[in-house]
Amino acid sequence: METPLKLDSHDFELFGLPVRFAQDRADLDARWRDLQARVHPDRFAAEGGAAQRVAMQWAVRVNEAYRRLRDPLARAAYLCEMRGAPIDAERNTAMPSAFLMTQMAWREALDEAASPDELEQLRREVDDARSRLLADVAVALDDRGDAPSAAAGVRALMFIERFADDVDRRLEALGQ
Repeated sequence: METPLKLDSHDFELFGLPVRFAQDRADLDARWRDLQARVHPDRFAAEGGAAQRVAMQWAVRVNEAYRRLRDPLARAAYLCEMRGAPIDAERNTAMPSAFLMTQMAWREALDEAASPDELEQLRREVDDARSRLLADVAVALDDRGDAPSAAAGVRALMFIERFADDVDRRLEALGQ
């Protein structure tokens, strides 16, 4: 017998997953396909328009939860919020001085990059920093239960994502 879905379920509960950062992507994908099959509006065609509209709302809810859970940055931000450590990136812009120095060095390197090779090297450096910081956020959330520290890491990751987009735009402008 299928477990009934509850509108007030958080994303992890909706997907039947443990509330933690580390998730198995294949398992998440399989659960998403199962949920989509359960709530797809076509499944309720014989029950009329009202049932199909409710099914459509559920399909949207399932897709939103899936997008949040499959994206490591969005999942980390969601967990921080759930654990009482809001990201609040618009107002909380405080960063450690070492990270600010790295940002300045990256910006300078981006401004001075004259070749696709230099931009590719910068992109690799940014990707490495992103991977290290994501690992730190995972440890803060899953091992230490330190949501405030994880939230600071999420804010830094948000900057890294935006900067990586800037590097990609420069690469595209050079035809790469």
